[in-house]
Amino acid sequence: MPSRTRKFRGSRTHGRGIKAGRGAGKQGGRGNAGLHKYKFKSMLIYAPDHFGRHGFKRPPESVAHPEAVNVGDLVHLLPRLEAEKAVKVEGETRVVDLSAIGIERLLGGGVAEGKWKVYVEHASEHAKEKVEVLSSPPGTPPGDPKLPKGPKGPTGGAAPAAAAKPVTPKPSGAPAAPKAKPSGGAAPASPAAKPSA
Repeated sequence: MPSRTRKFRGSRTHGRGIKAGRGAGKQGGRGNAGLHKYKFKSMLIYAPDHFGRHGFKRPPESVAHPEAVNVGDLVHLLPRLEAEKAVKVEGETRVVDLSAIGIERLLGGGVAEGKWKVYVEHASEHAKEKVEVLSSPPGTPPGDPKLPKGPKGPTGGAAPAAAAKPVTPKPSGAPAAPKAKPSGGAAPASPAAKPSA
């Protein structure tokens, strides 16, 4: 836009009113000036959490920094995995153990070259869509089946379940059992016997 200075020569305010063009005076200062004074109400509406402390900073020694790698970088880790004997080939699939080289997390960035079976402590959902994630290190024999949880028996294992008592079905034509007499009250009167003819 061309300058209009020559047009406003001779004008005291150059078309900006009294103080509108002289810095930040008309707006009450620049930036956050006056938020605890004359802009206090504006602060309560638009930035109520501006002042004060919020939360805390975790100690550095308690913050975990796991070693992570993307799916697309697996092929570049093959020399390290071969040096640790943590890779083997099953047909067209590479089976690797990332925990052998200190990697704890597998992320889903990049494209996997070929087929992979990977054992790692943590894997993202995106990574699981691109490679097969193993639940145990390759070459680990399957463990014994876990015993059901519950009170322990005399040998240390789970206590055997108590045998259920057999229920005998009642015959369809059998008379009903007599009801117990109510405590503290008189016994109900029996019906009078019919005289014999």
